[in-house]
Amino acid sequence: MTRLRGGVNRSALLCLAAVLLAGGAALASVTAPVRDRLPSTVPRIGADRVWLDQELLGRWRDHGWWPPVVIAALAVGAVLFLCWSLAQLRSGRLRELPLGQPGVTLSATALAAAMTERARAVDGVARAHVRLLGRPRRLRARITLVLGPDASPEAVLDELARGAVAEARAAAAPRTLEADVRLTARRHRARRIH
Repeated sequence: MTRLRGGVNRSALLCLAAVLLAGGAALASVTAPVRDRLPSTVPRIGADRVWLDQELLGRWRDHGWWPPVVIAALAVGAVLFLCWSLAQLRSGRLRELPLGQPGVTLSATALAAAMTERARAVDGVARAHVRLLGRPRRLRARITLVLGPDASPEAVLDELARGAVAEARAAAAPRTLEADVRLTARRHRARRIH
């Protein structure tokens, strides 16, 4: 996920959370237990407040323009939400990389499988898994390594950077390839003494 889209997602969630929190606080201030505990300086909504009275409803019924406007606004909101959801789904796993000539592509799964095999060949690596994410112009490899009990993380990362990651960057050139490596250690099984 790019920084821009991550920032937009966080901003949208923050705005939604602020609106929901403000609305919940305003509605909670109507109830007697909450209203009695609030300081006198905090604005509150009266318990006898009427949100929609008969006169206001009658005035709204006289205008025939507002139902289509409300329905259109809700439809636009739903379409924008669907577009945003599809953009989130599209940013996931990469399918193929277009190469220099038109119609020639490299399968992203094949490149990920080759990187996985090269990562497994590194001394000290018990298991490896590679996923390619991002867009064709900017790739991100998520590499998960399970290290053996006696493996040195520094040596593994150094060999991985010089081997599998360098080869993948050369294959993906002129695109950039960022590598996100996650290391875990294989646990020893306790030996039982009989």
